[in-house]
Amino acid sequence: MTFAVIVYSLLMLMETGVLEKIIAGEVLGMKIGPEVLFVAALERWFPLVMAFLSLTLKDSINRRANIIAGAVYTVLGVVSLAESPSGHSILLWGSATVATALIVWYAWKSKKKA
Repeated sequence: MTFAVIVYSLLMLMETGVLEKIIAGEVLGMKIGPEVLFVAALERWFPLVMAFLSLTLKDSINRRANIIAGAVYTVLGVVSLAESPSGHSILLWGSATVATALIVWYAWKSKKKA
């Protein structure tokens, strides 16, 4: 998921007019400031933390954390798909959304095993 979002971000920079907007201080309709940059960093950092926590948390806590985080990122993916319907965004956000939905499904399914 993280890989797909990073690749999407790089490809977005190649779209016509995007760099000019960034230079002007705007990205995706928002004024670029410390808050926007911090949220963007969190969005890319949190899945990496979740990967680590998946290896270190107890099974029941790990399952709940994956269900919650996966659901949040699945919703964010659906919103992102709706906001940017270009070919590369559909491929990358679509795959990221499917990946996070599968994380939720597998975590939910593993509950029945325990």
